[in-house]
Amino acid sequence: MRHVVVIPTYNEAHNLPPLVSAVLSLPQEFHIFIVDDNSPDGSGELAEELAQIYPGRITVFHRPAKLGLGSAYRLGFSQALERGALAIAQMDADFSHPPEKLAELAEALQSCDVAMGSRYVPGGAVDRNWALWRKGLSAFGNWYARTILGIPVRDVTGGFRLWRRETLLAMPFQQGNSQGYVFQVEMAYLAYRLGFTIQEIPFYFADRHQGRSKMSLRIQLEAAYKVWQIRFAYASLSPAKKVL
Repeated sequence: MRHVVVIPTYNEAHNLPPLVSAVLSLPQEFHIFIVDDNSPDGSGELAEELAQIYPGRITVFHRPAKLGLGSAYRLGFSQALERGALAIAQMDADFSHPPEKLAELAEALQSCDVAMGSRYVPGGAVDRNWALWRKGLSAFGNWYARTILGIPVRDVTGGFRLWRRETLLAMPFQQGNSQGYVFQVEMAYLAYRLGFTIQEIPFYFADRHQGRSKMSLRIQLEAAYKVWQIRFAYASLSPAKKVL
């Protein structure tokens, strides 16, 4: 199990089959960990069916309720490390993160500690059909977190990343308590403060193909105040070396 991609799911039945097919057709042999939060649309049951279609390539973890993105990734990361994965990816299930870019992240990981898909470096972009206010909100969220944390990563709120095994083992990610999308900010800041080399790879962030967005005002407000908690929680860590 050299490469693992962790995919949290909640009501992603329409997206799972084509996403699984796209990931498993990549030149790198990825094993998929699906962490399902008891999806009412049957995503968990569908994931089990896919595991039968692709024997040995998919592992499904069922949780009793919607417990949050952060805890889903913590479970996936810890299980991947326990099973010996050398590189662990994280991505959304809705095709906002293009599966074919995983190969480019894997290539970049040969010369850095974590490769991050980025909407905000040259060559990256958000969905061209987004309303102006939505583009502004996304850009502001990144600027807000980067400014408070003093981190040079351009896409600090993004969730499309590939980690070296050694990097995650050295990070106290299990101690964090961020459950929403601010988990992405916390992980980026941890990596930066611990001095790991970070490389950002541009990609086009398309709006989801099927289903409804999980983003809400409550999640955005949580992120706004938790960024300050993150800053003070890890203030004593060693400063970073560099960002590629």
